Amino acid sequence: MNLSWLGQYRDVGILILRAGIGVMMVLHGWSKLAGGQHKWEEVGGAMGYLGIAFWPVLWGFLAAMSETLGGALLAVGFLTRYAALFITGTMVVATTMMYHVGHGSFSEWSHPAEIGLVCLSLVVIGAGKYSVDRA
Repeated sequence: MNLSWLGQYRDVGILILRAGIGVMMVLHGWSKLAGGQHKWEEVGGAMGYLGIAFWPVLWGFLAAMSETLGGALLAVGFLTRYAALFITGTMVVATTMMYHVGHGSFSEWSHPAEIGLVCLSLVVIGAGKYSVDRA
């Protein structure tokens, strides 16, 4: 079966990818953002796995904003490369934390690693034709 004809819909594919990941990131991030200082401190504590033990509330807030605001920016395709870069960084920390918490269990760390790879790809390929960035 030859599916090469789908290449003409490359930008539609990028839109689906960007919007889908963006909405999912907003849903993941909103509960962290709405959780307030207690939740931010908990989330920011993950930086300890990278040897950064200071300001956990700030790191947690930045992670929650990265997922929530970054996800919204991805969904509409505005400042896409920057939003995707911040989400990638957040997912690197989440992957590291899940690897240590899950003692290396693939099922524990694979999800943030996968999201990080998708967002890193969006840093490289950009928002595509159907985005605010392109408008």
